[in-house]
Amino acid sequence: QVTVVESGGGLVQAGGSLRLSCAASGSILIIGTMGWYRQAPGEQRELVAEITSGGRTNYADSVKGRFTISRENAKNTAYLQMSSLQPADTAVYYCNAHVRPLYSGTWNNDWGRGTQVTVSS
Repeated sequence: QVTVVESGGGLVQAGGSLRLSCAASGSILIIGTMGWYRQAPGEQRELVAEITSGGRTNYADSVKGRFTISRENAKNTAYLQMSSLQPADTAVYYCNAHVRPLYSGTWNNDWGRGTQVTVSS
């Protein structure tokens, strides 16, 4: 059983910053790519940023230069540092971890329940 938990969301004014954390725990052998996604009301879930176990990153065009993803492999944790936030960034932010469990030969995509980020104008 693997659990993914996000934290760090909240209400911030436009131009402000927030740091999200994502911690995976449980029967984990190894974690591959970890990613942050977001879903605004009435919209589809979209990729915000992702990072491989080796540190290679990929960002949505809308957040390049404003958001930074990082991770600590030893802690099975990923972070999303968000700066210059805009009202358009308001959404529920979800963490995804590509996990190989201890007692399984297959990889799973495990999701957290999300954390709300609200940016006021």
